[in-house]
Amino acid sequence: MKLTTDVVKKISKIKNEPEWMLNFRLTALDAFNKSNNPSFGPKLDIDYESINYYKERENNLTDNWNNISCEVRNLFDNLGVISAEKKFMGGVGAQYDSEVIYHNMNKELKEKNIIFLDTDTALKQHPEIFKKYFNKLVKYNENKFTALNGAVWSGGTFIYIPPNTHLDRPLQSYFRINSKNMGQFERTLIIVDDNSSLHYIEGCTAPTYTEDSLHAAVVEIFVGKNSTCRYTTIQNWSTDVYNLVTKRAIVEENGLMEWIDGNIGSKTNMKYPCCILKGNNSRGSCITVAAAGSGQIQDSGAKMIHLGQNTKSNIVSKSIASGGGLATYRGEVKISKNAINSKAAVKCDTLILDDISKSDTIPTNIVNNNSSFLEHEATVSKISEDKLFYLMSKGISEEAAKELIIMGFIGVFREELPMEYAVELNRLLALNIGDK
Repeated sequence: MKLTTDVVKKISKIKNEPEWMLNFRLTALDAFNKSNNPSFGPKLDIDYESINYYKERENNLTDNWNNISCEVRNLFDNLGVISAEKKFMGGVGAQYDSEVIYHNMNKELKEKNIIFLDTDTALKQHPEIFKKYFNKLVKYNENKFTALNGAVWSGGTFIYIPPNTHLDRPLQSYFRINSKNMGQFERTLIIVDDNSSLHYIEGCTAPTYTEDSLHAAVVEIFVGKNSTCRYTTIQNWSTDVYNLVTKRAIVEENGLMEWIDGNIGSKTNMKYPCCILKGNNSRGSCITVAAAGSGQIQDSGAKMIHLGQNTKSNIVSKSIASGGGLATYRGEVKISKNAINSKAAVKCDTLILDDISKSDTIPTNIVNNNSSFLEHEATVSKISEDKLFYLMSKGISEEAAKELIIMGFIGVFREELPMEYAVELNRLLALNIGDK
C-alpha cells in the first residue's frame, strides 16, 4: 500500500480524531517522505509500498475475553496473556495488528484514579493531559520511523499514575502482528506523577511469513519527582519483522527509570531505550539481553543523558550470537557540563556460540565536566570448554550443559523478571539457540 495523504486522512476519520491530530499526522507524513533511513546501523531493505499501514478492528473494544472470537482469544490464551492477567496483573491490554481489541483494569486500581487505556481512547477521554505530553519527548521529525509512527500511529498504551500512588501489581500490554506485510505503529504514553511508582510489562509476537512486516513504535515516559517506573519488555517478533522502535524517558528530581529489555526475535532489531536524567539525584538503569540467531541482526543498547547534578546511570548489556547472527551493542552516555558529581557505568558482555557469528561494541561516551566519573567495560567470549566438561562430567548432556551456561550468562537479566516471564525467557532462548 502506498502511503498517501488519503490513507492518513482515512485512518484519522475512522478513529474520529480531532482536527489537531489529523494535522499532526499530515505534518509527520511530510517529514517521513523527506527522510532517509538511518545513516548508522544495519542496512534496511524495506519495501514501504508493500506494507499494510492500517487494518480496522472487526469488533468493538471490549473488557470481556468472551466477546472476542474463539480463534483470537485462544491465540492470546496460548501466549499466556489471559492466565497472567488472572494471576498477577493489575490490568491488561491486547493489541491485534492495528487496534487494541481488549482492555481491562482491576477495580482497586480504578478506585485509585489510575488511568490505564489504549492510546486512541485516551485521546478521546482525556484530551488535555494527552495533548500536554504527546510528542513532547520524542518528536515526530527525529528520524524516518518516528515520522512514520506520527503519520499512522494506532493503538498502544496510555497510563497516568496520580501523585502518591503505588501499584501492587504490574500493568501489561501485549502486541501481536498476525497478518502478512503488516505494519504495527502503536504509541505508548506513560506519566508517573510525583511520589508514585509503576511496573509496566510489554510482550510482542508474530507468526512467520515469507514477506517482511514492520514494527515502528514510539514510547514516551515521564517520571516525576521521587517516582519510579520500570518498563519490562520481552520482544519475540518472528524473523521477518523489522523492529525499529524509539523509547525515551525523562526523569525528574530523585526519580528512577528502569528499562528491562529482552530482544529475542525479529529480522532486524534497532532499539536503544533512553533516560534523560533531568532532575538532581535522578537515576537511570537499562539491563538488556539480545539473542541473534540465524539471519538475525540485533542492534541494541541504551542511551543515558545526564543533565542534573549527582545523577547516576547504569547500563548492562548481554548479547548472544549463534548460527551466523550479528549482535551489536550501540549506546551513548553523555554527562553534560552542569551534571556535576555524576556517575555512569556501562558493561557489555557477548557470548558467541560458533565460528560464523559476530559481535560489535559501538559506544559513545562523553563527559563534559571534571567532577564526574564514567566507566565502560566490554568482553567477548565463547563457551568455556572447562565449564562444559565439568557439567558433562556430572552426567549432564552437552545441549543441557550449554543451556545452563547461557542461562547463567544472562542471570542478571533473568533476576529482574517476574517468575512467569523468567520461565518464558528460558523457553524462548532454548528454542532460538539451544541447538547451536
